[in-house]
Amino acid sequence: MPKLDFDVITMGHGSGGLLTHRLLESGVFNLLKNDQLDQQHDGAILNISGPLAFTTDSYVISPIFFPGGDIGELAVNGSVNDLAMCGAIPKYLSLGFILEEGLPMADFWKILVSIKAASERAGVHVVTGDTKVVEKGKGDGIFINTSGIGELHPSARIHYSRIQPGDKIIVSGFVATHGIAIMSQRKGLEFETTIESDTACLNHLVLRLLDRLGEDVHFMRDPTRGGVATVLNEIAGQRRMGVEIKQRLIPVHPQVEGACEMLGLDPLYVANEGLFIAIVEEGAALTALDILRADELGANAAVIGQVVQAHPGQVVIESPIGGRRVVNYLTGEQLPRIC
Repeated sequence: MPKLDFDVITMGHGSGGLLTHRLLESGVFNLLKNDQLDQQHDGAILNISGPLAFTTDSYVISPIFFPGGDIGELAVNGSVNDLAMCGAIPKYLSLGFILEEGLPMADFWKILVSIKAASERAGVHVVTGDTKVVEKGKGDGIFINTSGIGELHPSARIHYSRIQPGDKIIVSGFVATHGIAIMSQRKGLEFETTIESDTACLNHLVLRLLDRLGEDVHFMRDPTRGGVATVLNEIAGQRRMGVEIKQRLIPVHPQVEGACEMLGLDPLYVANEGLFIAIVEEGAALTALDILRADELGANAAVIGQVVQAHPGQVVIESPIGGRRVVNYLTGEQLPRIC
């Protein structure tokens, strides 16, 4: 960590004057250095050829440090993954901070280091951004906004209108891990081993999927807030088709499953940050699984169900003993501040 004049963020760091300059120069600009960011302009001039994808998201997670990651890593991975779900190859990010007066400078530096590491793993550049400081008590430490731009993969045709009856529904790994990692941290729950967030950049895994299967991948979405159940309900509602899944096929880590039972939570509604749902042509499902399982991030991928013509607009789950019930949208807020 560079030597700064203050141990904590002060209102002066948001003034636009000398303290702002020193904070950004010794921290953001030096650490995230690249040709575009080095210009220290209010915007960035980018070279993009062909169709592009654009996304933006804000991160207000509490706590800002959690098992398996922190708000900085989450902010990069979140926007990278949103671009990947569009079938895009992420290229550039913007980075906006809202810092609360009194935030320890050591915490801010740790978050910056995480942002740098996550950006390098994803292969993206932070090219522009903004920093504001709010009075103590008005910002909960730090909020981050990231926006991302990526080039569409030439074989990608990701759109809910391409979903057809018979398509298989794949999840790329264990569900509910991120939300339970956050909740266990808040509640002080102890397990045999620490449950860590699954936050990760998924763009490289998605790229391999699109390189091999191309248009056989009809739709993708990362089930963050609201979890898997919300994404499946959105698909069923938008496409006016039915979705059928089997509970025994849904991959859940045993400790996460135990924690959900203890807390009275349904894993289908719990947030994820390193997981995506892919809806693929029926004949491509086994190949998709092979591609995913060859990567550490997709080692626990599974086909959990299919799209059907019956019960349009509804998601139906089959229990291990053969019973069936409708999986509705989440009502209310199950896990506050998980991303």
